[in-house]
Amino acid sequence: MTDYKPTHTGGCQCGAVRYALMSEPTHTSICHCRMCQKAFGNYFSALTGVSRKDLVWTKGQPGIFKSSEAVERSFCRDCGTPLTFSYVEQDRITVSIGSLDEPGRVMPEIQYGLESKLPAFEVLHTLPGQRTEDYATPDDLKKMASRQHPDHD
Repeated sequence: MTDYKPTHTGGCQCGAVRYALMSEPTHTSICHCRMCQKAFGNYFSALTGVSRKDLVWTKGQPGIFKSSEAVERSFCRDCGTPLTFSYVEQDRITVSIGSLDEPGRVMPEIQYGLESKLPAFEVLHTLPGQRTEDYATPDDLKKMASRQHPDHD
């Protein structure tokens, strides 16, 4: 058996489900369609993908929700993190960019579902911002200590 080194790793927030991508993901996108908005609880989903054979579940198994006759979405049954999107009749599977251990290594190339793009999306980048430590007290920061699985195995 040939050992391949993953190009990316990722997983859910609680660490119950982990995966490895065995090839460099391609066709990185964001999708504004209403199903993706609901699945991610956000303005859009952000996805990048590989051939199904190049996605290896290294810990646990995700739950599957068939959001239409054509599409399956996977998620962690414990913490709810959205993990994958795939057309059931295609060889490609996409992972949520936010579930990657190093999400900054991929950059979206295209947007889909523009018919459902929310008006607020156009101004989000212009909103004023603050770092958490600028408004949280030291006691608040202690209470906010992350219980998330670290971004590595």
